[in-house]
Amino acid sequence: MFKNTIQKLNPTTLTNTDVEKDKPARVDINNLLDRARKEKSDERRTSLIYTSLFCLIVIIVIVVLSF
Repeated sequence: MFKNTIQKLNPTTLTNTDVEKDKPARVDINNLLDRARKEKSDERRTSLIYTSLFCLIVIIVIVVLSF
């Protein structure tokens, strides 16, 4: 009983639940790496689409101008 009274009166004493609420959640490095790989893959795909589109337009212009 005396110990509980001291903890209630001492505002600097923190319980584990108070510390856990303030501390940010842990980050899983595998999730971060997967996200980075996915973003890189998306960038490659986008770059490939734009390059293909540009080449297609160049080929169409060459074919049209050759006739």
